[in-house]
Amino acid sequence: MSVFELTGRKALVTGGAQGLGAGMTQALARAGAAVAIADINEDRGKQTVEALRDSGATAEFVTLDITDDAQWEHAVADTVAALDGLDILVNNAGVEITGLIVDLDPAAVRRMLDVNVLGTALGIKHAFRAMRPGGAAGRGGAIVNTSSVAATIAWPSISIYSATKSAVDRLTRVAAMESGKLGYGVRVNCVYPGLVPTEMGAKLAQDVADLGLFASQEAAVAGVIEQTPIGRLGEVADMADAVVFLASDAARFITGAGLPVDGGMGM
Repeated sequence: MSVFELTGRKALVTGGAQGLGAGMTQALARAGAAVAIADINEDRGKQTVEALRDSGATAEFVTLDITDDAQWEHAVADTVAALDGLDILVNNAGVEITGLIVDLDPAAVRRMLDVNVLGTALGIKHAFRAMRPGGAAGRGGAIVNTSSVAATIAWPSISIYSATKSAVDRLTRVAAMESGKLGYGVRVNCVYPGLVPTEMGAKLAQDVADLGLFASQEAAVAGVIEQTPIGRLGEVADMADAVVFLASDAARFITGAGLPVDGGMGM
């Protein structure tokens, strides 16, 4: 059996209703995992679940605002009950609000901190509780957090987003150490996606153009490609396949690591 095979594994993906998250759930399902999509967008989440089921996958939907501790507790419990276990958590949900430091909006800062940092930390908390010995799932597993190339480069207008994604990197490494020291049996890693033309990626390119940093959305995209040695934008599949790798036995001796999936932009 391939070391990338995930048959029999049970995965929970936050922000799985659309964009990168939907691609990650599809890739995990293709590798054989049963998947639960956790999202605040119930309509799109259920549509994605139905598409997965139509392809033959086992898929469920759970409603989750990742900033809410109690909702996390229920979402993990519901996933364990529905899928009969939990082996993989993909902490993918996030938010990016573009703005120059000189125009800093405290409300936008708090929103990104709540979603990107607190939401990720709560996911790790509840996954640890479920996956560790004696937990509801209790057989260890893997957590993959979504950081960003923004954590490794200085791109104008995304200062707070960059800071929060740097925090995700630090959370990943400390969580990996705690899991190892406490015998949880859970590997914790993160990916640094480059710019992908999802709704979020397209909005960022338009936002930086609107701020006058680039002449147009197309010029902003060209600026990203110019700084990317591979010479193109990322694709959803590029990011999703990296998540499958880190969740699989192919990465069995990898924990506390950040994997750039950015075409070399952040090197």
